[in-house]
Amino acid sequence: MSLKSLSAKTKIRNLLISKLKNKKVNQIYKKFEKNLQLNESFAVAVSGGPDSLALSFLAKIYSLKKKINCKFLIVDHKLRRSSTVEAKLVKKILKRFFINSDILTWKGKKPLKNVQSLAREKRYKLLTENCKKYKISNILLGHHQNDLFENFFIRMLRGSGLKGLISLDKKTNINSINLHRPLLGHKKSDLVFLSKHVFKFYVKDPSNYDEKFQRVKIRKIIKEFQKNGFDEIKFLKTLNNLKSSNAVVNFYVKENLKKNSFFSKSKGNLILSKEFFLQPYEVVFRSLSDSISLVGNKKYSVRGKKLDRIVSNFKNNQLSKVTLGGCIIEKVNQTVILRKEH
Repeated sequence: MSLKSLSAKTKIRNLLISKLKNKKVNQIYKKFEKNLQLNESFAVAVSGGPDSLALSFLAKIYSLKKKINCKFLIVDHKLRRSSTVEAKLVKKILKRFFINSDILTWKGKKPLKNVQSLAREKRYKLLTENCKKYKISNILLGHHQNDLFENFFIRMLRGSGLKGLISLDKKTNINSINLHRPLLGHKKSDLVFLSKHVFKFYVKDPSNYDEKFQRVKIRKIIKEFQKNGFDEIKFLKTLNNLKSSNAVVNFYVKENLKKNSFFSKSKGNLILSKEFFLQPYEVVFRSLSDSISLVGNKKYSVRGKKLDRIVSNFKNNQLSKVTLGGCIIEKVNQTVILRKEH
């Protein structure tokens, strides 16, 4: 590298890190750094909202300090007419702060129903495919503390169990890529401040104000709770207690799979013993869900109602042969055999 290039690189580093002289910005960064603790290359998912722009700044500082390679990826869903213009504007704004980014575009026909869920699925697909192309195993997402609260109430309204209620975690895995959420301990207001302070810009997504989306309705409910003394600290403590309980259940799920299931490599079948189904309901439910995902090679869990019916039918000796999650599930004597559906 030439002396000129080294000089330019030093100026970029100094310009960005100078933003940490602001006391509040520095506090936000230190909290972010403590939460991330990543020492290998990563990608950053950027939408253009205040959360992801704040994440972009924090991640760039982190990569400079740790001398880690990072990529910034903007997803253009093309669900709104202005989305492509916005994506290009976000790319331009980031470039001013020496943050180079790529735009990933969702091509093809767009859904008319369940839009947000399908858009999220497509976004993760585009991000993970790009990361695999560049041999990157980690993606940083901009989910924050407010998202944690919203997710809990949305899942509660759906009748989710323990696992669903605490599903938004600091680190998860999808399609062999680690998803990191280092902002879960940060409030939305702090990220808005950071985005305004650094970039003096962020995109306002109109869907965030459209009450046809459940998440927007939930936000209004939470605001009402806050007016009536909603205690965020106690709520976070409750979530942590639920996570501890979930870890206990996961332990017994692993034990059940280890002791009461057998995988035949020659036939590609998974055999579940009678004892597999004699465990507490939640352990059986999750064990069977994991078994179906393994044999069916599916990254998403099967629907709870369908799985519940299979567990119930087995316990009542009514299960013979069904298909679910890309698997054929068949009862043979006192065992259940799972094999991939062709």
